[in-house]
Amino acid sequence: DASVLGIALQRGRALIIAINKWDGIPTEQREDIQRQLALKLDFVPFAPLQFISARHGTGVGDLVQLTVRAYEAAFRDLPTRDLTKTLEKAMTVHQPPMVRGRRIKLRYAHQGGRNPPRIVVHGNQTALVPDAYSRYLANVFRKKFDLFATPVAMEFRTDTNPYNKNP
Repeated sequence: DASVLGIALQRGRALIIAINKWDGIPTEQREDIQRQLALKLDFVPFAPLQFISARHGTGVGDLVQLTVRAYEAAFRDLPTRDLTKTLEKAMTVHQPPMVRGRRIKLRYAHQGGRNPPRIVVHGNQTALVPDAYSRYLANVFRKKFDLFATPVAMEFRTDTNPYNKNP
């Protein structure tokens, strides 16, 4: 199951994880199972867990609504102005790291695609943005734009230096 999730994650697809036969599990074991699932599925923190019973139909109706919500989030238009404002706010809360004594500067962001939402961030020294900071920004954008159950693909582009004599 984890390998199927990995493939879906590589392809950037929205994910909702349905846990079936939930009605047959004793109440005292459910909390332990939820804790184990959280540990095993930590590589897809954006994917909600939906506990269902196909036999009794419990939670199945909610699954359709969640799927529609995830589809709409994956194809949502993200205005450049709002993306840039969100980027600026995220940087005031948590600044980009220093690299070789210089701060990474991120200037603006725009949408580069849908399904998954691709956010392109322009600045300088962007090739040196750490994965942790990229994940931080993806989580900020996911929360701000309610990108439910959807991975956010971050792309960083370095602007050309107008003062560089050797382009």
